[in-house]
Amino acid sequence: MFVVIFGRPGCPYCVRAVQLSEQLVESRDDFKFKYVDIHAEGISKADLEKTVGKPVETVPQIFVDKEHVGGCTEFEQYVRDNQLLAAAV
Repeated sequence: MFVVIFGRPGCPYCVRAVQLSEQLVESRDDFKFKYVDIHAEGISKADLEKTVGKPVETVPQIFVDKEHVGGCTEFEQYVRDNQLLAAAV
């Protein structure tokens, strides 16, 4: 499983998504993730909308195996629904 998190510095939801991903890396052999700082990479809102395929108002925007799952809340729900962590998120 490979997750890509598009986020920005100072975003508390981006930090939560990265922390959850780090937990998953520690607890699973089949989990990897990449954090993409949209400011450092020069990715605009319009660029992100093209990647996501719909209007984007917030970050993070998270993809699991190239499939868009949404933001941090949706990612947390995805982890719960698929029982990716032994402990509840």
